[in-house]
Amino acid sequence: MACALLVQWYQEIPRPRTRESFPSWFKNHKKAIEQFQNQVTSRYAECTLQRLLANGEPVAKDAAAFCLGILGTWDSNPHLAAALKDADEGIRQMAAEAMWSLWFRSHEPRHSLELRRIVRLRDRRKAMEGLNTLIVEAPDFAEAWNQRAILNFKAKRFEEAIHDCEKTLQLNPWHFGAQAGMAQAYMHMRRHAAALRAFRAAHRINPHMDGIVSTIRLLEKALDEGSSAE
Repeated sequence: MACALLVQWYQEIPRPRTRESFPSWFKNHKKAIEQFQNQVTSRYAECTLQRLLANGEPVAKDAAAFCLGILGTWDSNPHLAAALKDADEGIRQMAAEAMWSLWFRSHEPRHSLELRRIVRLRDRRKAMEGLNTLIVEAPDFAEAWNQRAILNFKAKRFEEAIHDCEKTLQLNPWHFGAQAGMAQAYMHMRRHAAALRAFRAAHRINPHMDGIVSTIRLLEKALDEGSSAE
């Protein structure tokens, strides 16, 4: 069976503790995960993992999503995006984590390392300087644009945040985080119709994002009431 070894190897990795974040778990079990990577790359092609993600048993789907997150190329984006609509909540969560992991990888490993260094900075000014430099060096690195959008949003520079989200989405149309971030920026600018469009776009990619359905309904109601009052 194509998935038997994959599932066996995956189940040998220690499971995350209660409330342990994915990055913390990854860091705490780096050696075991690296061994798993080596095992998988010796036996499985990316296209095989993509097929298992779409058609495997739940534990095989979970393992395949995890593998694509740490080993997959950009070609795995639509396959992981499809898994965001899986009936199993655990598979949806793993697919979302895998997409974020994939997005933080650039074609150039040094750019990936630099982005991870920047996002750990507590000084927003230094982080912004680092992102500006990285974007000049790697203008096709979508996640660098998204992280700058986040900083601009936190600084209440909403127009700049929207611009960076739009650039992120040009480079990575599956980026539900950028869509939702753009929607939030529009909300702060009281551009509710634009916010609704962006939230709907995020929902089409990832329909199980926290609070997105209720937010869409509230905006629809507010806009309907506003048009009725005119």
